Amino acid sequence: MFAPSMFLQLKKYVLIPVIFISGCASSSGPLYHLDTSGNEANQTVPVVKTITPELIKSQKESYSRQNNDNIAHLKEKSSSYLIGSGDILAIVIWGHPELAGTTMDTVTPNMATGELAPTAAPPAGFVVDESGMLQFPYAGEIKVSGLTEGQARNLLASAISRYINNPKVTLRVQAYRSKRVYIDGEVKIPGLLTVNDIPMTLVEAINRAGGALPTADQSQITINRAEVIYRVNFPQMMKRGEDPAKIMLRNGDVVRVPSRDESKIFVAGEVVMPKSLTMHDGRLTLNEALGESGGINPVTGDGGRVYVVRNINNEIVVYQLDANSPASLAIAETFELVPKDLVYVAATALTNWNRTISLIFPSALSAAVGATKVP
Repeated sequence: MFAPSMFLQLKKYVLIPVIFISGCASSSGPLYHLDTSGNEANQTVPVVKTITPELIKSQKESYSRQNNDNIAHLKEKSSSYLIGSGDILAIVIWGHPELAGTTMDTVTPNMATGELAPTAAPPAGFVVDESGMLQFPYAGEIKVSGLTEGQARNLLASAISRYINNPKVTLRVQAYRSKRVYIDGEVKIPGLLTVNDIPMTLVEAINRAGGALPTADQSQITINRAEVIYRVNFPQMMKRGEDPAKIMLRNGDVVRVPSRDESKIFVAGEVVMPKSLTMHDGRLTLNEALGESGGINPVTGDGGRVYVVRNINNEIVVYQLDANSPASLAIAETFELVPKDLVYVAATALTNWNRTISLIFPSALSAAVGATKVP
């Protein structure tokens, strides 16, 4: 027991902090208000939502709709290659070898990548200029940009039929140089990829870049198209039975495969081991996050105040779970976290009281305990 004199000496200092801490601990909302203006009169109070089965169901439906809308804009039917500016065409007029042309560039195409490499002799061919025009003997200038090989062949045959009776024309793209996509991030060979006659799908682009690295997060792949960013979740698509090969890329698309380190979850507060966690193929539940952090500290943690802090379109939303309820384990297992979530476990009222007193009177509790020791 405390010595009477020691108790009376501490009583007048402890009374106010105990009342203050108890009042704070009784609140079921977030522990702090976020002041974004520097003025205490103008404070942003986070939205607090209780984690319930109904909330989890509505969130899953919302995420599913968003993912489907994103993928719907990317799914296209494969089509024939359209000739563009910079392409080199190989043109043969049967029976008229004098009409065969050569380019001025001493290059030859790489059949695997569509890139051009130096060679000893220039390949036969005609370059489509920056206006999409093709210059050919007897035909003059004809616009072939935006046409398929078959359409360009028929147009050329019609143009030279005034000089050559019933011409037999063979036309094909010899070097693909007009359409490109860019891939960056966690792939073996990031860089530029040339689109050829094989339709460029997202799967094809990743494979041509050497495949995704083990550090890649394939659940957060982004496609930047005309300043609009689309997100693709490979594991989720496979789980739903959808074919990622149906996602077609266009000229100018920028594909980025991010690292898993960019999709971390942060666990703080009264857990056994506060840490940052990496998501598993883009998925991590609240129960898994708490489990991988050693669980709620049984001495200092308040299981009734487990928070998930999330930034949604620059708005702070706080989700609260009462982990003291037996049904909370099932709820926590189905509540999926998103990248950059902060899981925070609040301290008990007694823990707050003890820490506050220790800060105000660092030696008071030690002296009180020492006074009770038998000499």
